Amino acid sequence: MPIAIVGMLDEREEALSLIKDRIEQRGHKSLLIDISVGNGAIVPKIKADVGCVELVELAKQAAEAAGRPMGKQDSATSVMGKGLTAKLAALHRSGELQGIIAITGMTGALITLTAMKVIPFGVPKLLISGATAVPIHATKFGDYFAVNDITVMHSVVDTVGMNALVRTLASNGANAICGMVEGGRVFAGDNKPSLALTEFGFCDRGAHYIREILEKDYEIVSIHATGYGDKAAMELVPQGIFQAFVDLVPGAFSEYLLGGNRSNSGPGRLDLAMKVPMPYIFCPGGFDLISCGPLERKARNDPLWVSRSLAERKLVVQDPPRVQARTSGEEMEQVAIAAAEKLNRYDHKARVKVLLPLKGFSSLSVESSPLHDPAADQAFIRALKAHLDPAIDVMEVDSDINSREFARAVAAALGKAVQAAHA
Repeated sequence: MPIAIVGMLDEREEALSLIKDRIEQRGHKSLLIDISVGNGAIVPKIKADVGCVELVELAKQAAEAAGRPMGKQDSATSVMGKGLTAKLAALHRSGELQGIIAITGMTGALITLTAMKVIPFGVPKLLISGATAVPIHATKFGDYFAVNDITVMHSVVDTVGMNALVRTLASNGANAICGMVEGGRVFAGDNKPSLALTEFGFCDRGAHYIREILEKDYEIVSIHATGYGDKAAMELVPQGIFQAFVDLVPGAFSEYLLGGNRSNSGPGRLDLAMKVPMPYIFCPGGFDLISCGPLERKARNDPLWVSRSLAERKLVVQDPPRVQARTSGEEMEQVAIAAAEKLNRYDHKARVKVLLPLKGFSSLSVESSPLHDPAADQAFIRALKAHLDPAIDVMEVDSDINSREFARAVAAALGKAVQAAHA
């Protein structure tokens, strides 16, 4: 099983050659993949195991198989990214890939990250580049790093040519990927089934109680429900990593509908277990607020603040960057109807359980808290129950989401869902 070495030979031949030599010195096979997109004026001295011509052909085959043949509008970056993706995916499927290292600039980083993204969690992935630190591209690169276990070695300097700094980067990178491969293993724990649990700061106590109850039977993986964490969960669920999912805080879905800082996961947030036959527990954590910071948006007439009149609402200002606004009854009803439509499309409805805390959807909306609005919460509950398929069980809990009572109800619902899954 080789370690794939990715880069543009017409730009970074020296660094790629050093990485290749060092990997082989440590007893590993290497597979050098050239992703050059230049005009061919620079001819490298070393030959790639997989050339850019082969990658272009693989991209064409993938496009034709998808029914979207490539045309003149396809950029060289896009074509090379598709070809590299196809090559690495094929290597992994056939058991011929135990790690990936790339040394790149901006274009190479975009090509390589596109391909690294399809390689499952746990396979070592290392990118040496200075491009990912460019502030204007932070969001673009964040879409890769937030949902994939990709390690980045910031190069500080460009990695074209050879000098003491590039030599150090290439050597350290080669040693790093070898160390990951040599020491890497899947930690199976005590063979408990894996359970995903979404949470954030305003539901952390409830998540803690759920862990206390379930950790004897499950290995619990916490998902930070900040938008990007939700997006990561959507990537991990199809990989079969989890055997159950407690969605304590699906609030990123409401923020997608209403506007908010945790909307990164997009319209498919509640689709994550739609086609997966595993127990899925749905709770309304986070639907009681809109994350709308920083506070300076209020002064500059930000479109979200203006369109939803957030300045006139109940607000919680944790600090200037973090501001939470209360959702209205009308908005809660809108979210409930949209959530019901999503849940109604689940293939395995007996494995879906809905739990509704009657005394608060987060620590901010319980009695005496800044966003307390029981009428708005009830608007959500009424609308969800009215639009939800009767085949989906709904349990109302006379407590708030952060209580031990609610945690016990979650555990009981999970038990019923598991029974349904084995029926």
